[in-house]
Amino acid sequence: MTSPVAVAAADLGASGGRVIVGRAGPGQLDLHQVHRFANTPVRLLDTLHWDILALYDSVLAGLRAAARDFDLASAGVDTWGVDFGLLGPDGSLLGNPVHYRDERTAGVADRFAAVATAAQLYEITGTQLLPFNTIFQLAAATGTAQLDAAATLLLIPDLLGYWLTGQPGAELTNASTTQLLDARTQDWAWPLIERAGLRRSLFPPLRRPGEQLGPVRPEVAAALGLAAPLPVTAVGSHDTASAVAAVPARGARFGYVSCGTWSLVGLELSTPVLSAASMRANFTNEAGIDGTVRYLRNVMGLWLLQECVRSWSQAGLAADPAELAAQAAQVPALSFVIDPDDPVFLPPGDMPGRITAACQAHGQAVPDGPAELTRCILDSLALAYRRAIIDAQELSGQAVDTVHVVGGGSRNELLCQLTADACGLPVVAGPAEATAIGNILVQARALGAAPADLDGMRALVSASQELRRYEPSGNTAPWRRAAARLS
Repeated sequence: MTSPVAVAAADLGASGGRVIVGRAGPGQLDLHQVHRFANTPVRLLDTLHWDILALYDSVLAGLRAAARDFDLASAGVDTWGVDFGLLGPDGSLLGNPVHYRDERTAGVADRFAAVATAAQLYEITGTQLLPFNTIFQLAAATGTAQLDAAATLLLIPDLLGYWLTGQPGAELTNASTTQLLDARTQDWAWPLIERAGLRRSLFPPLRRPGEQLGPVRPEVAAALGLAAPLPVTAVGSHDTASAVAAVPARGARFGYVSCGTWSLVGLELSTPVLSAASMRANFTNEAGIDGTVRYLRNVMGLWLLQECVRSWSQAGLAADPAELAAQAAQVPALSFVIDPDDPVFLPPGDMPGRITAACQAHGQAVPDGPAELTRCILDSLALAYRRAIIDAQELSGQAVDTVHVVGGGSRNELLCQLTADACGLPVVAGPAEATAIGNILVQARALGAAPADLDGMRALVSASQELRRYEPSGNTAPWRRAAARLS
């Protein structure tokens, strides 16, 4: 390995983004947050959009701050999956990307069965059937002037990378969320694309983590105050791919919960699981770093609590998440549970009211006030994590002896302990900035400054980052009984 390098990770999540500089080298991984910003969607008439221009401007502001304080060797961008921008023949953006929580895809998956059934889609792509997958967003846009005029489709990190460098492309880990990638060949599923009535020319060439997009455009370099071109490196541009790369695990017998607005719960495998049972269990096979498979289930995640906090704040109630977790710890365990993956919880809105209604629908007591609602959410998430870890082991044949919780949710001590209790397995919590770390390490590795394999990268994370271990209570019976209440 070479001497340490400084690289910038632009890490955008569904509720906020950050630019973090990492200094990585032999035995060294230091993080420096230089910019943090909100990601606030905009509703225009009846459509929910991402404010992509504001996000790009925030990325530029972060890179400008990073370039001012560090001698950067590279930059990389990761974001959420499925969503995209459409470019015209001249490379201009034809409209603000639509948010995956928008209602335009309601019922589209059912209608799409006339083109390809759920079983056929899974056999080809191995992708979890979610109503907002890219394939269904495109089906919803069929016949619109914007799609008819489009020359190129770019997923969100690829769009930002295109604006930085002028080089279009589709990074593999994010492309694997679209339900348009062949799970076996790791290429675009061209027969499916044609069957769906989509033009092949919409889909740019695939690239893999570690490949260079190119240097930033001259005008971008000037805006960043750079005297020399800054290379942009493709990373695991789906944020979960970067997060899983930074799981500080030893060996293969680990499960993970990448916990933020969404919770992604599963295992790392070498080959996809494309069985009918896997499809029924709604597991996805997404591309990871170095040819790995992220075999996981999407769980609604801390979105439930974020929306409750928004509602309480609007009503003038104190809603500090740390204080809510402390108060929730005093509420008796498993008093109320819900299925966090019920589609009713997907769109923005009155989340406390929806949770109360769900408890009533299952004949349970109703949570009263923020503390009880918070405990209901955290208990229910731990119960969903338990179900996903058990199912993933049974479906893949790979056993788990430790669960790693990474991302912002790793700071929630109550949730981590509940996850250990529910799964009956030790939980290792941290790092909270796993996504940025994975982004940084892939860049540093491409520059020869980080370990060459995932095991080495993970050992560096384990040695350099603060982690916390939670031991299970040893009694999973209450969790089994709580699960039965939802069946």
